[in-house]
Amino acid sequence: MHAPLAPALQIEMRDLGALAIAAAECRELTARALEPNVFYDAGFMLAAAPVFGHGVGVALLRSPAGRLMGLFPARRAGGMGGLRAGLVGWTHPFAPLGTPIIDRNEPEAVIAAWLDGLAASAGAPATLMLPLIPENGAFATALTAVLARTGRRYARLGRHARALLAPDGARDGYVEHAVSTGRRKELRRQRRRLEEIAPVRFDTATDPAGVLEGLKDFLVLEASGWKGMAGTAAAGDPAIRRFVETAVAALASEGRVRVDRLRLNGQAIAATVTLMSGGTAWCWKIAYNEGVAAYSPGVQLMLELTPGLLADPAIARADSCAVADHPMIDRVWRERLAICDWLIELRPSAAFPLACGIETARRSAVTAAKALRDRARGRRSGPRPQQASDDFASRGHRHLVDEGDLARVFMRR
Repeated sequence: MHAPLAPALQIEMRDLGALAIAAAECRELTARALEPNVFYDAGFMLAAAPVFGHGVGVALLRSPAGRLMGLFPARRAGGMGGLRAGLVGWTHPFAPLGTPIIDRNEPEAVIAAWLDGLAASAGAPATLMLPLIPENGAFATALTAVLARTGRRYARLGRHARALLAPDGARDGYVEHAVSTGRRKELRRQRRRLEEIAPVRFDTATDPAGVLEGLKDFLVLEASGWKGMAGTAAAGDPAIRRFVETAVAALASEGRVRVDRLRLNGQAIAATVTLMSGGTAWCWKIAYNEGVAAYSPGVQLMLELTPGLLADPAIARADSCAVADHPMIDRVWRERLAICDWLIELRPSAAFPLACGIETARRSAVTAAKALRDRARGRRSGPRPQQASDDFASRGHRHLVDEGDLARVFMRR
């Protein structure tokens, strides 16, 4: 049996859309978070809700005095492997991180109360899937301790690592040490050739008006490239564009967004949108003008952006939000963020090992199928212009944790 650990804390379930009335409390909790996650910021979540929040509920953990101690968004999925319905932590293509927001002062008590509350609820789910959790973070440490004490079994799946900017030592000269001599020489040559065309300038916007103006440049650049041709650019979908603009505006009003641009003769040829929370920056989006792809505008922009991030005393580290083994950002940012998905047994079940096996097999099958699909697409159309080298944030992590894929597995009846 799983022994409850934290009866004093109370769990309250709300629909995601109803979170607005607790937005101020959520912002206060974010400031006390054990481990930051800008994608679970109240403003970001509420902006995403109309597009990606169907069926998502939020578990709020409160102290006996009513203070908000934990925030856990998830959606219910069907059963698998003989287990009853489970929960899946909320991520989506624009939110590549699933770390819950927990008060740093009592993390284990909050996690224990959350798991116990889920297990004891009417129609209790059998399993919990937490996607895209940093393996070595403070949340994972606290979660591991709680699972050990309660006797809950778990499996860590989909292990991978993505580029991270978090040097241990001196930050001065990071790029010179991280990027090979030959690569820097080639990039300098490309930069000189670009400057022969017209003046090149780098700028950063952090004030709300400047951020929104920079976001417009990003949206135009993204829509002008392969994503626009494929119909997947944010500007091409009114609902997604509204979400992006609303989320960025909400964070920018609190000074937690920066937009960096590389300009050629005054026109933006590359842009990044970086979000910030609790000492961490997330390089959320990047786009560039494919007409100047031969000069590696995305890489040139990252070479300009990186020293700025390292010089900011409010930023301890920056998450690339990139796919694993990315050929561009992995050669600029040398540290790595280990990520995995946690499949957790909420209530004792003899079927849990079978469920783990089914999920592991499903992931292998999905990976193989996508590899075949990508090879077939490559034979038909060839590679997209410079996508492999510059567009590291364009496709999120759907190949690693796709809510549709996970739901299809959980919902096999």
